[in-house]
Amino acid sequence: MDLKNYKQKNIFILIIYLIISILLWDTFIIYPFKLFVVMLHEMSHGLMAILFGGSIVNIQIDKAIGGYCRYTFNGGDFAKFFIASAGYLGSLFWGGVILITSAKIKKDNIISLIIGVITLILSYFVIKTGEIFGIIFTLSFAVLMILSFFFIRGDFHDYFHKFLGVLSCTYAIADIKEDLIDRSNIGSDADVIAGITGIPSVVIGIIWGVISLIFLFFVLKFILKLKEVN
Repeated sequence: MDLKNYKQKNIFILIIYLIISILLWDTFIIYPFKLFVVMLHEMSHGLMAILFGGSIVNIQIDKAIGGYCRYTFNGGDFAKFFIASAGYLGSLFWGGVILITSAKIKKDNIISLIIGVITLILSYFVIKTGEIFGIIFTLSFAVLMILSFFFIRGDFHDYFHKFLGVLSCTYAIADIKEDLIDRSNIGSDADVIAGITGIPSVVIGIIWGVISLIFLFFVLKFILKLKEVN
């Protein structure tokens, strides 16, 4: 496949996935992938807390497509600002990483293995909550990803990762709009930052939304500049 056709193929696939995500947004088909994005969101809070000398206590993933991450940290309001920001922007970032690696790496099943191992590690912190739903989801997702590494070949992994990346990015943006701009979730991460900075939560949500759209634009631009992976 020449470079022009390769780029057209990528554009077509990403557009189709975006349309599928929008049309099936509130269906059971998209549901588990939304839970995966919630996991990325909470993981990002925890990782940022670790960067500030803290640790992850536990992580909850609930069936209402929500969750929380309990953590310890050092650094006062300065650290709290970055930890609170890491959730929405973190899930967007990881979605971008999945998209880029799926376009750049030839052996896509390795990405499935990495996702599976990371999810398995996170399941330890989910198990600590004792919440059955989150435990079943994280362990099941981890096992399926790891098994797919060993038993599934061909283009499955490439297509799956592109879908997972597109959904992770779009869901993060939609989540910002619903929780921070539409204000359907009072007590959000933006409220934490609002308490620190005095900037209204809605303004913070808009800023995060703009950052997210710019980030997604450059991720897609980068992908379309890549040469075909042989």
